Amino acid sequence: MPRVVIVGGGIAGLSAAYDLKRAGFDCTIFEKKPRLGGVIETCAWEGCTIDTGPDSFISAKPEALALIKEVGLESEVIGSNDHQRTTYIWKKGRLIALPDGVMMIVPSKVMPMVKSPLLSWATKIGMGFEMLRRPPASPKPDRSVAEFVIDHFGRETLDYLAEPLLSGVYGGDPAQLSIASVLPRFLEMETKSGSLVRAVMAAKRPPGSGSLFRSLKSGMGKLVQTISKGLNIRHQEVETIEKGLRVRAGGEWIEADHVILACPAWSAAALLGNVDAELTRRLNEIPYSSSLTVSLIYKDSEFDGKRAGFGFLVPQRERQRMAACTFVGTKFPYRAPNDRIVLRCFFGGSGDEAVLSESDESILRIAREELKRILGLTATPIHHTISRWPRSMAQYTVGHIPRVKEIRQRAAAIPGLHLAGNAYDGIGIPDCVRTGRAAAKAIIEAR
Repeated sequence: MPRVVIVGGGIAGLSAAYDLKRAGFDCTIFEKKPRLGGVIETCAWEGCTIDTGPDSFISAKPEALALIKEVGLESEVIGSNDHQRTTYIWKKGRLIALPDGVMMIVPSKVMPMVKSPLLSWATKIGMGFEMLRRPPASPKPDRSVAEFVIDHFGRETLDYLAEPLLSGVYGGDPAQLSIASVLPRFLEMETKSGSLVRAVMAAKRPPGSGSLFRSLKSGMGKLVQTISKGLNIRHQEVETIEKGLRVRAGGEWIEADHVILACPAWSAAALLGNVDAELTRRLNEIPYSSSLTVSLIYKDSEFDGKRAGFGFLVPQRERQRMAACTFVGTKFPYRAPNDRIVLRCFFGGSGDEAVLSESDESILRIAREELKRILGLTATPIHHTISRWPRSMAQYTVGHIPRVKEIRQRAAAIPGLHLAGNAYDGIGIPDCVRTGRAAAKAIIEAR
């Protein structure tokens, strides 16, 4: 039976190993950290469940839910509390509710946007005129998200809708991110309809489709815990890979028939320098941003701040250090007892990588000061966790699609080499599951 080495014990690598093990392959995962899951991590404290990395997955992409069902966790699946769903934007010293029906940057309902104080009348009138746009005469070259949004809706929409909403997903700069890679659905709408507003209003979400965001009762770490059972894991760092797929780890050389690099692009590049210098160069062209989360637990009876629905986003132009905050127990059930309030605060991104170098004491102080400024919260938390995620979020910058095409072509020319993870075709949990299982499928079919 062919021998498979997987580099990276995140959800992409674990998904690949799960399928390969079931198919009877000799498969070993190398993970340099003492735990599995990559950025997926769940902590528990006195009845509170805290995801320190991603807390959910998008239900519109089926790969994560399919895997969850296969490993017997279907009864654990929960949806967000959409009946309580309100997200706020911090603008000029006050929290303003995101208008109902906004789809990232596009309003799907007229009156909520008309009545909202979030955007000026000039921007709202511009949104009305946007409905008159026709499809472009010819395909446009890849553009930045900033260029695309400003073209359709103006600068204010970029600053107070697109940037804060995308910051929570990519932690990136809209002036650098590729519209074709980050928001391909909107690019398709522009190509077919011209007007994004008209296209969104014509494509209402079907009734009964359920929550857009789903999670697990016990936290997303439950998936990692379940899928990793019985897998061959070595908590060692892979040092290098040589031609012929000889892998060196822990001072030992391993002959592999297949290698799945389910690690960040920068990590894969460091391993492939002796295999393909040009592939290494192209992998290094995919930038990453870093993030940090602070989770704060309060007694409900002592919480003296504003209750802000699912939470709030702080646009870059209004930001000091905090980018967003989530009311964990409001967003999802089974996360906190009734007498506890859990806040999850987000820092970092491409504009503030330095925050990861701050001490825990400094980060806690900054978080509390900003919560006081925004929510009026002065209560002292009874518990907190701080999680740093350096170089964890791939940035799909302009030109990402042809870059990835060349990367995949060069990787395919190396027999037995496979790439998986969030660097290529999607950064969410379903995307990582898909790439890991696709790599496993290619190996199984080549048997």
